[in-house]
Amino acid sequence: MTSPAPTVLVFLDPAFENGRIADSSQPQLMATDLGATRGDGVFESLLAVQGRPRKVQAHLNRLGSSAAALDLAVPEQDVWRKAIETAINEFRDIHPAPTPEEDEVVVKLIVTRGVEGAASPTCWVQASPSPAGSRRQRETGIDVVLLDRGFDTEAGERAPWLLLGAKTLSYAVNMAALRYAHKQGADDAIFTSTDGRVLEGPTSTVLLAHLETVDDGEGSVRTIRRLITPQHDSGILPGTSQGALFAAAKAAGWELGYGPLVPQDLFDADAVWLISSIRLIAPVNHINGKEIGTPAVRKQLTAELNELFAGIE
Repeated sequence: MTSPAPTVLVFLDPAFENGRIADSSQPQLMATDLGATRGDGVFESLLAVQGRPRKVQAHLNRLGSSAAALDLAVPEQDVWRKAIETAINEFRDIHPAPTPEEDEVVVKLIVTRGVEGAASPTCWVQASPSPAGSRRQRETGIDVVLLDRGFDTEAGERAPWLLLGAKTLSYAVNMAALRYAHKQGADDAIFTSTDGRVLEGPTSTVLLAHLETVDDGEGSVRTIRRLITPQHDSGILPGTSQGALFAAAKAAGWELGYGPLVPQDLFDADAVWLISSIRLIAPVNHINGKEIGTPAVRKQLTAELNELFAGIE
């Protein structure tokens, strides 16, 4: 039997200003907690690099938006910030990284509705190692398959109770999609809507790029870099990493675009990526077995985006 990954738990507790550290080797959640029995709750995942959590404000804002969609009252952001700092420091003290390059900690913020009849939610921060596979996929790229999510792009607006734009604990469908993709020999998946639009990955946001060479008519040639992502109003989760990268790319002179996208747009792109807070920027090598762009262009553009993303706090 393999040992569980080292984990630090810090519960948000009014009696502890910086959070209450709990023993992760012992049971902590009540069996009647609605997060366990119904998946009734929300969460966020962020990455801490060399002790510094990335995009904390964006994650706290999205946690609040997701909680509001579920009518959940969550603690103030400063309370979360202190618990995050406690969890990261405790984890790094107990499990120091072998090298600075490997000093990555996955931090999850979790909120459940609490036990049946509870007046307040159950909230905690979890710190654990970054998956080794994440670094490998950033470097070597991934193969993906397109999967029908079963909703059209207007479902979120028409039926807000589906919570399509919230990051909820109900991730069984997302995990089933990943298992299905793995059975097809792929690393990941990209969801499409029933009306034929590109949506998102089970745990990531989709990006694509086009390169366009422009002649100004006076013998000068320049290359336009255009970065595109699906429309946020199509029932997808707004990506914190995508938002931060778009801001950095715009400052660097890239043109930006927001769908609508169809699968053929992916096949016609010069490069496609799945981006998330933990895996970061993973270039897509093949979709449904078809190569996207060329290895040289994928490598070049991925390096450029990685350089932009490295400067994001």
